[in-house]
Amino acid sequence: MKSLPVQGVREAVQVGARLRSARQERRYTLEQVAQLSGMTKGFLSRVERDITSPSVASLVTLCHVLQIDVGSLFTAPRTALIRLEDAPVVNLGGTGIDERLISGHDERSVQILRSVIQPGGQGEDELYSIDCELEFCHVTQGSIEIIFTDASHVLHAGDTLTFPGREPHTWRNLADTEAIVLFVLLPGHGSGQGAGTFV
Repeated sequence: MKSLPVQGVREAVQVGARLRSARQERRYTLEQVAQLSGMTKGFLSRVERDITSPSVASLVTLCHVLQIDVGSLFTAPRTALIRLEDAPVVNLGGTGIDERLISGHDERSVQILRSVIQPGGQGEDELYSIDCELEFCHVTQGSIEIIFTDASHVLHAGDTLTFPGREPHTWRNLADTEAIVLFVLLPGHGSGQGAGTFV
């Protein structure tokens, strides 16, 4: 059996927030965890606030109760920082648009495009669809019109429109100022998951 990093636990390793998150994810109250672990509610509260450092034995017990691996408390989260100037430029068609992939090329669970659309800029002339389950269009500046087969919607700054990605649509900026829009694409089960990206 592998020994746990006792020294690491006793140093300033803060695990309280992750323990609290695991507890809340399972919808356990502090009182329930106290009963299941044999620890006091006050002790658990102090652990979650990183006021008290649990012993290795207490930590193992808590992880067992919360059904998480001890190692997950010490694993750095997977993060990806993308500076706007470094975000890859993509071209999904249309004119008068600067589109950048800001969610990371290797991200499989979601893709986010930041689009700067010039006055008169528009998507493809013909309605098109994207191979994804859902598409969110959020306008952060200006306004655009989203056009479907039998309807259209004008979105202003702060507005968000959600629709099936496979629904034929296009868009245009009818205003005399540029629009900045976030297009968020969520893959469906079996859509884009194996391919890595769907943009």
